[in-house]
Order: sequence, then structure tokens, then C-alpha cells
Amino acid sequence: MIAVLALIAGVVLGIVFHPTVPPGLQPYLPIAVVAALDAVFGGVRAKLDGIFDDKQFVVSFIANVVVAAVIVYLGDQLGVGSQLSTGVVVVLGVRIFGNVAAIRRHLFRA
Repeated sequence: MIAVLALIAGVVLGIVFHPTVPPGLQPYLPIAVVAALDAVFGGVRAKLDGIFDDKQFVVSFIANVVVAAVIVYLGDQLGVGSQLSTGVVVVLGVRIFGNVAAIRRHLFRA
């Protein structure tokens, strides 16, 4: 229940304050969102499997976002930022679809 209330509060605050992302951080926002989604779907899968650990979830969430941002930053410094960004999105996308498939199998027994 707390998570749902926090989500609603976050949406309302976002609508009211219209936050903007500084131009220097804009390349990292989509990667951070995909990395966060990977952690969220992994957490849902772990909860359905009965092995969810809140500390592990928080560490996974933060680590996914930081590692993805570092990879994109290094790619920008090397001049291959778009290729590494694509690689990060592909890897995390595969993980997300794997977790969604496991969630589907658990929910629908298929």
C-alpha cells in the first residue's frame, strides 16, 4: 500500500512541478529508466517466486542504474556513446523480457 501511495504522490508531484532534466544528463535518463525497469521486473519476479529480499532489490536497483550510466558515460568519452547505449538497452531489454516471461508463466501457469 505504501508503494502505491508513493507512486501516486510521485505522479502528482511530477505533474505539478514539471521537472526538467539538465541537457548534460539527458543522454543518461532513458538508460536509467530502462535499468530501473529491469530491477523492478526482477523484483516482481522474485516476489512471485517467493525469494524477494528488499535489501537485494535496493542494491540491484541502484547498481543497475549506476552501471548503466557509467557504461554510457564511458561510451561518450570514447566517442561511441550511441553504440554502447544501444548495447545497454539491448542487454537490459533481454533481461526485462525474460523476467516478464517468468512472471507470465507464474501468473497464467503457461
